[in-house]
Amino acid sequence: MPDYISIKNVDFAYGDYGGELVLDNVSLSIEQGEFVSVIGPSGCGKSTLLRLLAGLIFPQKGAVAVDGSTVTGPGLDRAVVFQDYSLFPWMNCRDNVALALEQAGIGDSKRERARIAENYIEMVDLRGAGRKLPGELSGGMRQRIAIARSLAQNAPILLMDEPFGALDEITRANQQDMLLKLWQTGGLAAGGVEKSKTVLFVTHDVEEALILSSRVILLAAHPGRIVHDIKVDLPRPRSHNSVLYNSRFTELRNGLLDKLNRVVTEAMR
Repeated sequence: MPDYISIKNVDFAYGDYGGELVLDNVSLSIEQGEFVSVIGPSGCGKSTLLRLLAGLIFPQKGAVAVDGSTVTGPGLDRAVVFQDYSLFPWMNCRDNVALALEQAGIGDSKRERARIAENYIEMVDLRGAGRKLPGELSGGMRQRIAIARSLAQNAPILLMDEPFGALDEITRANQQDMLLKLWQTGGLAAGGVEKSKTVLFVTHDVEEALILSSRVILLAAHPGRIVHDIKVDLPRPRSHNSVLYNSRFTELRNGLLDKLNRVVTEAMR
């Protein structure tokens, strides 16, 4: 049986091979229902890897496949949360979320989709924001609407590119707990499937990666390549606070920080 997500021997350079090589011979397998985070120094290709899986760009060498099929473009099986929110500014927040529902074929009517959209907006702690335009919200609030929209799509794969980076510390912790709770309890299960969504999560935050993930992939830069694939053997269910005071978490954090520092030092040479 093929891996659910398979990235094999991928090379990627912007501007074809005329540009600088961003990813070099990257191979990564992800099982269905895994939560995998990717970390590394700036410019190591974290977001590029996510965009390849989203079908927004394509490798010059190697292959990217989902459930045995080569990725040939974007699809409803992969929901993406970008760093830049990507909301339609002329539509209120509820309609932004409802559009994702419509595209995914969820809801029998406009009224039903509006009701479901409000539920997702409440899920990201923004009750009452549905009628507001994105421009009326802070950057962190807009990002939470973008997360609500991606969750509403109910795709089996969720691709998240530093989704909590614009949030203040307390809101960030709350949103991490929201995502953990949904993923761990099956609230992110897609299409009635018992197993939770498969998540690829890009972050620069070591603690965030360990709190959320089943595995953490560390990329080295110039060009990007996988140098460590770390299993996060912390007990589940998890929450932000319970993990922070776990001695194994401290051990994993210190080890990962040491590895990351070595990678950054090497990149600066």
